Amino acid sequence: MATRKTTMPIYTNPVLDADWPDPDVIRVGAEYYLVASSFNRVPGLPILTSRDLVHWRFAGHALAALPPAEHYALPRHGSGVWAPSIRHHDEWFVVVYPDPDHGVYVTWATDAAGPWSAPHLLLPGRGIIDPCPLWDDDGRAYVVHGWARSRSGVANRLTVVEVDPRLERVVGEPRTVVDGDELPGCRTLEGPKLYKRDGWYWIFAPAGGVATGWQYAFRSRDVYGPYEHRVVLEQGGTAVNGPHQGAWVEAEDGKHWFCHFQDRGVFGRVVHLQPMTWADDGWPRIGDPIAATPGSGRPVASAEYSAAPPPDGPTLGCSDLACSDRFDTPTPRPVWHWQSNPHGSWLHSTGDGALRLRLLPEDRGDLRTLGQILGQRLPGRSSTWTTTLRLDGGVPGARAGVVVLGREYAWAGLTRTPAGAEVVCRRSAGRGVEEGGAAALVADGVTAEARVELRVEIDDAGTAMFSWRAPGATEWSMLDDTYQAAAGYWIGAEVGLFGVAPFGAPAGPDEVATFGPVTATGPETHRIW
Repeated sequence: MATRKTTMPIYTNPVLDADWPDPDVIRVGAEYYLVASSFNRVPGLPILTSRDLVHWRFAGHALAALPPAEHYALPRHGSGVWAPSIRHHDEWFVVVYPDPDHGVYVTWATDAAGPWSAPHLLLPGRGIIDPCPLWDDDGRAYVVHGWARSRSGVANRLTVVEVDPRLERVVGEPRTVVDGDELPGCRTLEGPKLYKRDGWYWIFAPAGGVATGWQYAFRSRDVYGPYEHRVVLEQGGTAVNGPHQGAWVEAEDGKHWFCHFQDRGVFGRVVHLQPMTWADDGWPRIGDPIAATPGSGRPVASAEYSAAPPPDGPTLGCSDLACSDRFDTPTPRPVWHWQSNPHGSWLHSTGDGALRLRLLPEDRGDLRTLGQILGQRLPGRSSTWTTTLRLDGGVPGARAGVVVLGREYAWAGLTRTPAGAEVVCRRSAGRGVEEGGAAALVADGVTAEARVELRVEIDDAGTAMFSWRAPGATEWSMLDDTYQAAAGYWIGAEVGLFGVAPFGAPAGPDEVATFGPVTATGPETHRIW
């Protein structure tokens, strides 16, 4: 009798085709958990969960607000949460994350969905970045971390320090365990992850910069070294620049995997998954082997993996953008975030299919200074976003709309003038300066209701085109020229919703920008189930 041939499903990289910077991954039982950098965005420390390392969904966020609260009451682009790590110890989830301007924080939870403890400052100081803890076999605990030259004047080295097992205080002297200046060609050594396997201490760490670097593995019989090293993953002629900063994880079936990111500019840092094995010489083999560089590998475009039962709810893989929101719950879906610590007055939403943003008098003329932009990551491929906008109230100068936000920005929406309301498209032209003009008067008189449909189309190169139409119309009218989206500070560009009024304007409850459901569509790349 013929034997039936079974085939494994195949995934295609990137497995998370959007901006999930500096991913760290662990497995607890049959479930995987991923944490990523969130920088100034709030809520921070997004936690994703998966059954197969390919299809991911939200578990929640570990950080409801950034400490210190007063410092992050305004957007601090490029600051906040840098590369975190996640671990599971003594039945507790723990996330250790750095703020380059304040130090290393720790937060705990019994469930990845939360609630998470208030962040505790473990290592105070500027420039301490990319921490990762390890609990040793004897119960002692250590943290490895890198350094940011911009804050500390030090870089290209890794430090290990002993801490108490609860990660509450330092109990040993920090020691430099790897000095990148002593390694030929090594620069910008950072992002370390600390493990122990078969009596060896392992540090996986990238170098060379996020867009042009490679991945090292270091090993030693002593946590403080000396460490020997190899390059274990590099671009190697592929289109995957970097590859950079990730995590080794062992699956329930005994297979090994390495998650890392690729910097794609305006689309941010997308997540790739590489098969990994351990060679007879005890070193890891990641991706496809490179014959010219023994021990090193190049990223794979696709590979077989072990399928798992479909998860409940929408996933965040390439087959589903998972960006749309019907606003049918009192809070927006977890794909959204603010640009700073939020204030309760910003949002009024009851789950009735509309999102209402208060038109608070805080307009400085530059949308990059607004904390109350509700944004989310761009998908890594072309996408089209539509929503409706109604501008309530009659304060001249009030404005609201859809913005594509980065170091530069462009927006389309409605603005109040003494004559009524106009639909406009404008872009940043300097700090506090915007350029662009009116497209049409859509409401005559400052008290007249102004309502439009808005659309932004973003292609595979990150070029955006805005358009609008009146309710009930069938044809879209283009607004201005195309706009080349710009990446943010250490992040990709975002799509956001905003509403704001000029300084000194009344902040009454009737001054509101009301958005209808947001629909995001794009091409499907692959669907496993």
